[in-house]
Amino acid sequence: MRRTTARCGDLRLRRTAHLGRLGQERPRAAVAPPAQCVAFGRVTDAYTEELLALVRAAGADRVGITTAAPLTRARVAIESRLATGQADDMQFTFRNPERSTTPTMSVPGARSIIVAARSYWVAERGEASSAADDSASSGDAAVTARVARYAWRDHYEPLRDALREAAQRLKSDGHRATVFADDNSIVDREVAYRAGLGWYGKNANLLLEGLGSWFVLGCVVTTAELRVTEREVGDGCGACRRCIDACPTGAIVEPGVVDARKCLAWLLQKPGTFDPAHRAALGTRIYGCDDCQEVCPPSRRGAIDRAVGDERASVDALELLTAADDEVLRIVGEWYVADRNPRWVRRNALLVLGNSGHRGDDVATVLAR
Repeated sequence: MRRTTARCGDLRLRRTAHLGRLGQERPRAAVAPPAQCVAFGRVTDAYTEELLALVRAAGADRVGITTAAPLTRARVAIESRLATGQADDMQFTFRNPERSTTPTMSVPGARSIIVAARSYWVAERGEASSAADDSASSGDAAVTARVARYAWRDHYEPLRDALREAAQRLKSDGHRATVFADDNSIVDREVAYRAGLGWYGKNANLLLEGLGSWFVLGCVVTTAELRVTEREVGDGCGACRRCIDACPTGAIVEPGVVDARKCLAWLLQKPGTFDPAHRAALGTRIYGCDDCQEVCPPSRRGAIDRAVGDERASVDALELLTAADDEVLRIVGEWYVADRNPRWVRRNALLVLGNSGHRGDDVATVLAR
């Protein structure tokens, strides 16, 4: 909403180099201004710190701020992957590179971006329930299909809640502010890199200092001009190449470059026929692949356990193959499923069934359907 008069927190006040001289003409008592006031055309450091503290207190593990300038590095990388075919048919931030790397296209007049990370690590132990455990209690056989950690439960909603705290504060002070989490409108990894939260690993994931790569990211793009936390984080990988060597399909074709045409995480989401060349490497995965993170030393050392008790580390492939369409989509929950078509979930379940070596009347019944 357009304001006709300047107020505390309104960034339309013009910067001036003569405030000191004006202050000498009319001496005033030294009174600390409210934290949200504008100082020299810029929001005060105290206001910025309040926003960062709000997001941390609401559950974010790392928070930083960068400008809303174009994400030039990310644009170059996206265009390169598209040109070489390494992006395959992925859409996401590849669909519209200009939009996903130009924050002001999503929020006109944007000046700053608050970016936050929240860990999704959960150790594989009793509280992470599995299809095998559930079925064992009922006496039924099960074919356990493995799920990548980030999909064990919805980790984005708690992060959105944290970011909304800052967005609401900004809006109440007269700024525009929009939350983006699990959103293709912005390359949040590059935002976090530029804000000084971490460095790019050889598996192309962003690794946060002291935390590793087990986290989800989200942003608040705002018209407020905030103090940035930008800094360059040194490469913490060194000569290590464990992620490259651990990739089951050789998808990490060079440090920092992943060929989506070989990446199991993408191939499991991609509609159509699953590439036969990678079926054996798939094993019993049904959604995502964590191999390059499992072996990463910084990720193993710094993980913050977020177990709450409702995690689901696996699903029953047989159940997915016999359930009705709406039930299949209920079981997979927030997974990305192309066009929300359960056909692709069943395709993956059949691959798991074949790779599991499971035999029995239940399998024969499923295959006869």
